[in-house]
Amino acid sequence: MKALRNRSLPALLLAALALVLATAFAPGARADTSVSAVAQALRKSPVYVDPAASAQLSRTDADALAKRIKDADKPLFIAVLPAGYPTAALFAGLRAATGVTGLYGIRLGDRFDARADSSVMSATARQNLVASVQGEPAKTQLTDFTDRALANMGGHAPKSWGGAGGSGAGTPTAALIALGAVVVAGGAGAYALVRRNRRRHEEEQRAALERLRVVVDEDITAFGEELDRLDFQPGAPGADDAMRADYEHALDAYETAKQRMAQAGRPEDVRTVTEALEDGRFSLARLAARREGRALPERRPPCFFDPRHGPSVRDAAWTPPGGAPREVPVCAADATRLADGRDPVIREVDTEQGRRPYWDAGPAYGPWAGGYFGGGILPGLLVGTLLGNMMATPSYAADYGTGYGDFGHDGDAGAGYEGGDVSGTDFDSGDFGGGFGDGGDFGGGGGDGGGGDFGGGF
Repeated sequence: MKALRNRSLPALLLAALALVLATAFAPGARADTSVSAVAQALRKSPVYVDPAASAQLSRTDADALAKRIKDADKPLFIAVLPAGYPTAALFAGLRAATGVTGLYGIRLGDRFDARADSSVMSATARQNLVASVQGEPAKTQLTDFTDRALANMGGHAPKSWGGAGGSGAGTPTAALIALGAVVVAGGAGAYALVRRNRRRHEEEQRAALERLRVVVDEDITAFGEELDRLDFQPGAPGADDAMRADYEHALDAYETAKQRMAQAGRPEDVRTVTEALEDGRFSLARLAARREGRALPERRPPCFFDPRHGPSVRDAAWTPPGGAPREVPVCAADATRLADGRDPVIREVDTEQGRRPYWDAGPAYGPWAGGYFGGGILPGLLVGTLLGNMMATPSYAADYGTGYGDFGHDGDAGAGYEGGDVSGTDFDSGDFGGGFGDGGDFGGGGGDGGGGDFGGGF
C-alpha cells in the first residue's frame, strides 16, 4: 500500500495545486473556512481560530498559544471551530490536507478531541490527555492541553512555521498560489527525502537486528542444551501422558524459536522468538514437578536478571544503580543471592561501551524483553533504566513497536517519519479515525488507536 501511495505522489501534488487554485479563485474565497483552508493556516502557524468561533479564543490568546508551541519546537496543531462545523472525517481530512506528522487538537463548539500520529504520541497517552481537559472553558482547556502535550509528545516543529505565523482564518490568494507552486516544484525533492529517510530507517533496523541476533541465538542454544541434558525418556517406566505432553511442548517451542528467528526481518520480530523460549522453559518446569511429585508451578515470568535462569519463584526487592526500588521476579538462586546481600547473576550483552546489563544496552532489546515478560509487568520493571527510558519515547514506538501500552504500536505505519516531518497522505488512518469524542472515551470507538474508520466522523 505504501508503495502505491509513493507512486501516486505526483498525482497528489497536482491535485493539491488544483485544490489551492480552486480555493483561491472561488467566490468568497477570502472567507473560506474549509478543511483545506484550515490546513493551509496550520502549515503556517500552530493555532487556527475560525472567524465564527473567535469569541472562544481571542486573537491575543491564540497568538500567545502559538508562540508557546513554537518555542517548544513541537508539532502541535490547535484548531478552534464553531459548533456547526462539519465533522465527517474531520481529523483524517485535516491530517491529509496538512500533510505533517503531529498531534492535532480541535475545539468544536464546547467540545474537544484530538488525534495524533503514533510516532508523536501513543493512543493511550493521547486518550489520557484528552480526558484530562474535558469540560474546561475554551482558554483554560486549550492552555492545559498545550502544556501537557508539549511535556509528553515527540517530534519537532515543522519547518513551515519558520516565519511569523498568524492564527487568523483567512489566507491571501497570492500566498495560496505561491504555496501551490512551491508544493509542485518541491515535490521531487520531498519525495527523494522521504525515500532517503526510509532507506536510513531500514539500514538502522537491519543493524539492530544483527546485534540482537547474537543474544537470541545464545538463548536458543542455552535452551537446546537444557533439552540435551534432560534425563527423560518418553517411553521409560513411570512416564505418563502429562509428562510426555510437557516434553513434546518444550521440543516444539525449541523448534518454533529457531524457525521464527530464521524468519525475523526486524527487531520487533524477535518478541515471538523469546515468547516461544519462555513457553518452552515453563513446560520443562512443569515436567520437573511431575517427575518429582511436587505441585505444579504457577505461571510466572522468567527471572528478570537473566531469562535463561528459567521461571521465577517469587518477587524480590531490587534497586538499579541510580534508580528507584522495585519488585522484580527472580529465580531461586538469585533470590538467595539477594537475601544474602550479594549481587544477582545478570545477563550482560556487548555494547560499544563494553559488556552491560541488557537493560542498559540498545533499544532493540525492548522486543527481546517483551517476549519474555509480556506487556503487563515490563514497564514497571524497566522504569529508570536506559532501556525503559528509551521505550517510553514516541520515537521508540515508531522504530521498535512491541505492542504493549504506551511502549509501542504496530511498528509499521508511518515508519521513517518523525513528528513534524512532511509525510503527505502517507499516515495510518487508524490514528485519525473514529467518531467525535472517541479520543477521550475509554469505552471503545475508533479513538482507542485500534484502527478507526478513515471515513468516520470527528
